[in-house]
Amino acid sequence: MERQPLDVAIVGGGAAGLSAALVLGRARRRVVVIDAGAPRNAPAAHMQGFLSRDGMPPADLLRAARAEVRRYGVELLEDRVIDATAGFGLRLAGGPAVEARHVLLATGAVDVLPDVPGARERWARDLLHCPYCHGWEVRDQPLGVLGTGPGSVEHAHLLRQWSDDVILFTHTMSVTDHELATLAARGIAVVDGAVERLVVGDDRLRAVELADGRTVERAALFIRPALRGHRDGPAAALGCELDPEGLVRVTADGRTTVPGVWAAGNAANPRAQVITAAGEGSAVAITINTELVDEDVAAVARRATAATAA
Repeated sequence: MERQPLDVAIVGGGAAGLSAALVLGRARRRVVVIDAGAPRNAPAAHMQGFLSRDGMPPADLLRAARAEVRRYGVELLEDRVIDATAGFGLRLAGGPAVEARHVLLATGAVDVLPDVPGARERWARDLLHCPYCHGWEVRDQPLGVLGTGPGSVEHAHLLRQWSDDVILFTHTMSVTDHELATLAARGIAVVDGAVERLVVGDDRLRAVELADGRTVERAALFIRPALRGHRDGPAAALGCELDPEGLVRVTADGRTTVPGVWAAGNAANPRAQVITAAGEGSAVAITINTELVDEDVAAVARRATAATAA
């Protein structure tokens, strides 16, 4: 017999995807989660701000979540979607194609780091992005903000909440006179000049070295990284509209521009933390299930009408 399409295929097995899978599995839907195994927060030793899970390593959260969704019959595939067609068919890199009535894109996004030696190695350790995620752990220490463009001054003001010793390294950006005045008023120093590299010793950030040879001691450096979506991923293959950064455009309830395709978490929302992504996945899953119920009711009505007509 020909296999019937699954109810929902979830692409991405992070917090958003697994949270949606939990809701849909408990709703007795036939669900598959296709996970390429590259979560955005993989370099981080711990995640913060997740109620009841504060400080838990991200890998531990995913391990527990996978075990939970399996209890409700959710199928987990360690694979990668390499093509997708409306309808919806998902072609995988290492397994048979998957067909589903609805698709939820929870593919996350990628942080684009500055081209500074040491940045990649120190990322999520003492080169950090989110004060709400990491500020408490480096509170009252000498901190820096690497200027990367719009928002870096605001980032420095925000970080001042956690330390009295904050320096903005202008690097490749310019700062207006008004911005300089506000920074000075809050005791935030400004160091001009391009950053050459991060100075590391004993597996810790020790200082920021500038192109002119100056070094400034810092215990942690924050940036506001550019976040990029997967422009060549399944969202594009399915015809979903993307924003200039490659993130999926969605409505407030997670609908993309393609009926039957949804998105949650960092795939659509660059500001979503782990707990936010999990919440979005749960909310979108409930909406998807409601759509499936409506489709089931409509299908029964069509069959009843056809039988009456016959």
